[in-house]
Amino acid sequence: MEHKHKETDTLFLKAGEGRVYNCGTMTAVFKADENETANKYSISEWWLEPNSDGSGAHQHEDNDEVFYGIEGTTSILVGDKWVDIEQGTFLRIPAKTVHDFANRTNEICGFLNFFIPGGFERNMPSIVKWFEDNK
Repeated sequence: MEHKHKETDTLFLKAGEGRVYNCGTMTAVFKADENETANKYSISEWWLEPNSDGSGAHQHEDNDEVFYGIEGTTSILVGDKWVDIEQGTFLRIPAKTVHDFANRTNEICGFLNFFIPGGFERNMPSIVKWFEDNK
């Protein structure tokens, strides 16, 4: 997916700005994609409605992921253990580690996600379609 910005541009996005993907009870807002970072990383915000599940347990063969809590409490599966991240909490999950996330609270939660190296945004159109087809 090509964007108007390239890797040598300064990116400045205010709250709520970016490329928005609606995935059922989740919303992803992509702030920087592979062509804007020379494929070094992708950065996105993920927002989960109260008492909702995430994407389902999965792993990435070649990508580390960083989660940073920005609002509420997000429960994240790392291997076979669930941990809670709150605002200001940092979590790195190495490649090949099974993980998932969920909101087990009565309040919205959100986290910042760094996908290293980049390219996760290529999956977003098919993820959105899956959620539309499986409401």
